[in-house]
This record gives sequence, C-alpha cells and structure tokens, in this order.
Amino acid sequence: MTITITAFEHSPDGGRGLARDTRVRWALEEVGQPYEVRLVSFKAMKEPAHLAAHPFGQIPTYEDGDLVLFETGAIVFHIAQRYPGLLPDDANARARAITWMFAALSTIEPPVLEMANAKLLEGDRPWAAERMPLVQDRVRKPLGLLSNRLGGADWLDGEFSAGDLMMASVLLRIRASGILDEYANLAAYLARAEARPAYKRAFAAQLAVNKPGPP
Repeated sequence: MTITITAFEHSPDGGRGLARDTRVRWALEEVGQPYEVRLVSFKAMKEPAHLAAHPFGQIPTYEDGDLVLFETGAIVFHIAQRYPGLLPDDANARARAITWMFAALSTIEPPVLEMANAKLLEGDRPWAAERMPLVQDRVRKPLGLLSNRLGGADWLDGEFSAGDLMMASVLLRIRASGILDEYANLAAYLARAEARPAYKRAFAAQLAVNKPGPP
C-alpha cells in the first residue's frame, strides 16, 4: 500500500511551505518513502468523508492501509518510529529527539500562532497596535532560550532528527515577522534545515500544487 496524505487544493500560503502538509512531506522525503497526495478543497474538508479521517476538518491526514492519522506531530512521530532516518538508534538520544518534537509544538508554536492570529484575525481592532508588541515579546522569550540552548551547534542534539524537522517547521512561520533575524544562530539553523535535499523536494512538491498555471 502506498502512503496517502491530504493537502490543500489551494493552500492559503500560496506554496511557501507554511501549510502543515509540508512537515509530513518532508518527513517522508527524509526517510525515503514514496507517497501520494489527495488534494482537498475547503468545502470538502468540512464534509463527512474528510471528517471521518480528521475530526477537526483540517489537513493533513495520513493513510497507510487501515491506519489513518491526523495531527502533524503524531504523523511525523509515527513516520520517525516506523522508518529509519529521523530518530537516533541510541535510546537516550531518541528520547531527547522526541522531547524536541514536543517542545516545538508545545512551547514554541503556541505564541507563534498567537502572533499570526493577532495580525490576521485581529489586526483591524482598535487595540491591535497596542497589543502586538506584547504578543511579539511572548514569541521572543522562548526564542531567546532556544537560541541560548542551540548556541553554535548545527542541530538541537547531535545529528538532524525529527525534533529539528518540527522545530524548523515552526520557525518558518516566524521568518516573515523579522523576529527570527534577531537570533542569528536560529536564522542559520533554519537555513541549514531548508538546505536539506529532502526539504527542498517537499517544498517543491507543495509549491507545484499552488503555482499559478498559464493564463
């Protein structure tokens, strides 16, 4: 059975790698597993067939035979456990890599999403300009601690792992704000992740779906 994932028919990010299916594409590329993509419209995402796979009506989903998963953290974790290439063999190093996956999703991403929502959903409110610096500071605090921990290392804990994949995926969402540029080592860390051939293939595949066609 070939793995099938779902992705936006027309991604809101226009193919810039911010849609969460990019994380799953990247993981599959890292471990060398072929996959198919089923594109889903916004309307179809709220219909029973898709809700059976993803109860919150989002993307991506992951299907492999009888197994159906949702949530990128769970999907990438499953891929990393099932196929070699994203988790170390050493048990302690493996546990630390998994910890960094959780840190990316539980510590770094929430304030990042809060900042994005403040801009996109609340930017026209009269109090938005006053609130934004507070929201940005809530992003800077964990970024500063992450920067200190990374130091001059290439990756979070030895070799590249699923922890780095998830962390880089979250940091991508900060770049447009300019805040990431305040932490030179984190900007360089993200650049290293984007330079990986597996990421380039995942990015190109997502972009190809969203690239405007000929008139």
